[in-house]
Amino acid sequence: MMDREFGYIHTLAQDYLKHVLQIPQPGSGPSRASRVLQDVAFSVQKEVERSLKPCLDNFDVVSVDTARRIFNQVMEKEFEDGVINWGRIVTIFAFEGILIKKLLEERMGPDVDPHQEISYFVAEFIAKNTGEWIRQNGGWENGFVKKFEPRSGWMTFLEVTGKICEMLSLLKQYY
Repeated sequence: MMDREFGYIHTLAQDYLKHVLQIPQPGSGPSRASRVLQDVAFSVQKEVERSLKPCLDNFDVVSVDTARRIFNQVMEKEFEDGVINWGRIVTIFAFEGILIKKLLEERMGPDVDPHQEISYFVAEFIAKNTGEWIRQNGGWENGFVKKFEPRSGWMTFLEVTGKICEMLSLLKQYY
């Protein structure tokens, strides 16, 4: 993975968690791609949290290591068919947001900055497993932003919501 690409993805993952946790972002704020990602992924995350609340209530995230293990299990199932698309990439970020919230609700260990650690392993996964696909499909600015800007309409949102519901239903196998 290229350091620059990883750095960009890591920034997106950090920005998303800051958005979820409502941590102010100093300076000029997040990039255009980050803002679009925050809007789309957070909408999906809220819908999933509402519709799958009983499932989400049944698993514990007590440490960053637990979050990493759950993340890896779910991502392995989500991508086992080899299909990559922007909707699935958005679900990774939405799931990242769900994990950080669960961790902060249930945390028992003295994790210093859990959002830093979670954003790192999420960025590693995205860069390693979807980085080439992202490059081939216009990158973040010319691919992702063009597909998900508000003018794209509700169909994209519904597609993503369906994918994350499908992905999180995999959690039932583990918890």
